[in-house]
Amino acid sequence: MFSIGDFAKHGRVSIRMLRHYDAIGLLRPARVDPASSYRFYEAAQLTRLNRIVALKGLGFSLEQVRSVLDEQVSAEQLRGMLRLRRAELEAAMAADAARLAGVEARLRVLESEGRMSDDVVVKRLPAVRLAELRGTAAGFEPEDIGPVIGPLYEELCRRLADAGVTPVGPGIAFYEEVRGGGASPGGAVTGSGAVIVHAGLPVAVERQEGQDFGIVDLPEVESAATIVHRGSMEEVMPSVQALARWIDENGYRSAGPARELYLECEGHPDQWVTELQEPVRPA
Repeated sequence: MFSIGDFAKHGRVSIRMLRHYDAIGLLRPARVDPASSYRFYEAAQLTRLNRIVALKGLGFSLEQVRSVLDEQVSAEQLRGMLRLRRAELEAAMAADAARLAGVEARLRVLESEGRMSDDVVVKRLPAVRLAELRGTAAGFEPEDIGPVIGPLYEELCRRLADAGVTPVGPGIAFYEEVRGGGASPGGAVTGSGAVIVHAGLPVAVERQEGQDFGIVDLPEVESAATIVHRGSMEEVMPSVQALARWIDENGYRSAGPARELYLECEGHPDQWVTELQEPVRPA
């Protein structure tokens, strides 16, 4: 038999908690010394203790724990309940992590307000032919775009390799807002605020029957305001808004869909280099 201290140690609970379980009749000691009132527990009681702790972890009240234990839930049923609870907690943690990342990104945007970039360059963008795949994102936020554009590029690279086509330059992405309801190029129903994501790679091939990727010719842009963003695209908002402020304060207006030119996207995202390109015209 174990003393209450040793049983608490082996069960990874507090002595105070064991005394409380005893007081409410949830886990009685195997024996209580009549002279000293010391509590003693058997090793077999660890099974019941483990179930109490597990059920509490599922969010059950102690009264509910008592009911479940009285119904003699099997070990397999309890494992199933714990797996379900684990999945729920993992989903909640992932959602919280995504919200935290969004808050941090917006905080960086706020911290960058009022600081104009000296790195904006207005230049001509040459015409380019792209092999592309398209997808639909819920909005323009990085947390909406990222999960869509990454898989698009992976699939595009695979299809080009299968077709024996070698890209002739770095990737270029651009976006189109879907206004009102309708269907995306991929057939998905979209609503107001949705964005068509174009993931493209420059190629020197003609359109052919049976190609499982699109071919699009982006026209030359006479004037585009550009800024180089260094780091993960999850943290692109300060650069996007610095470019927008520069455009507004220097007498320009947007003149077409913005583009992203991926100059360096190997290795860790913190080392990526992306040129943000905004076609502009005088206001």
